[in-house]
Amino acid sequence: MNLKKSALLFAAAATLITATAAQAAGTIKIGLIAPFSGPFADYGKQMEGGIKAYMKQHGDTVAGKKIELIIRDTTGPSPEIAKRLAQELVVRDKVDFLAGFGLTPEALAVAPIAEQAKKPMIIMNAATEIIASKSNYIARFSMTLPQVSAPLASWALKNNIKKVVTLVADYGPGIDAETAFKNTLTAGGGTIIESIRTPLNNPEFAPFIQRIKDAKPEAVFLFVPAGEQGIAFMKAYRERGLAAAGIKVIATGDLTDDHILAALGDPVLGVITSFHYSAAHNSPENKIFLQQFAAANPNGGRPNFMAVGAYDGMAAIYEVSQKLNGNIDGDKAMAILKGMKLNSPRGPIMIDPQTRDIVQTMYIRKVEKVGGALYNVEFDKLENVKGNGKQ
Repeated sequence: MNLKKSALLFAAAATLITATAAQAAGTIKIGLIAPFSGPFADYGKQMEGGIKAYMKQHGDTVAGKKIELIIRDTTGPSPEIAKRLAQELVVRDKVDFLAGFGLTPEALAVAPIAEQAKKPMIIMNAATEIIASKSNYIARFSMTLPQVSAPLASWALKNNIKKVVTLVADYGPGIDAETAFKNTLTAGGGTIIESIRTPLNNPEFAPFIQRIKDAKPEAVFLFVPAGEQGIAFMKAYRERGLAAAGIKVIATGDLTDDHILAALGDPVLGVITSFHYSAAHNSPENKIFLQQFAAANPNGGRPNFMAVGAYDGMAAIYEVSQKLNGNIDGDKAMAILKGMKLNSPRGPIMIDPQTRDIVQTMYIRKVEKVGGALYNVEFDKLENVKGNGKQ
């Protein structure tokens, strides 16, 4: 009896193991690493919203396998936490893709893990130019700051804005933005009369605003992380009288982020920015994206560029998974990602086969009222801009 009972138990255990293995084999796991709490919580929420929009539109299975999204909160910017979470996702959860990465320090911390584990790492926001070079398994579907900033400097020169103060957040993307803007402006005969760098976390803008006013530039070029800092800067800009002094604001699109544009209010009317996505972009793909985002995220507000980066990142993951028939191999996945072309809600995009960075159109926009609401209305563009800001 004991022998028979043991055999039955063994058979049951074997069946359970086989079923579990079959279930694991029937999933494609994506580890989403981003801040979902703390000062940059909206980054993770926007990315998750974009992923939900894509999955609502295209379903949750590819090549007969279920897509499983495993969400991990860095509370960021926290590179050490991001690294630990990535290790857990790779070793314990056995994910097929690493994705997300709202902030550069977190992306850089995870790059060596992607390299060692040969896991495709899909960048959905982090924007420092060097990121893609830190692992052969990285592909970026967001932007780089040189890509955004250099075209804005070219526009400024064409519109006789030549004396500029730069104000940027003091971390990788801010330094990239400042460098690209400065190099392009000065090469065209412009002058940077002062460069200001602000803390990444909780900067107090009032003293910096006073320095800008005292310098008397024609414009201030601005990069701060999307969200609350843009609101804080524009509040100080108004209160300190820079607009009244005729000092224009020209900025990367983070300043007039679609998600916070209503909170910025009428004082940002007329602000000029350069960026790769606007909710006002007029295309069939964007109309579908806006509809799907609203349906998948009833309380999500207006989607922004991070939502689009995640939506396109998911499109890439689905295409790779389909072409590999659900059997994800890091090297084969990267071969598919190199040179990949997609019709994004922002316009056509391509992954540069040499750099694995995104090539896309940069738009010059002005904040205007459309149907009583504020939007970034595109009025000029530069096509096929590479990650280094050049065509």
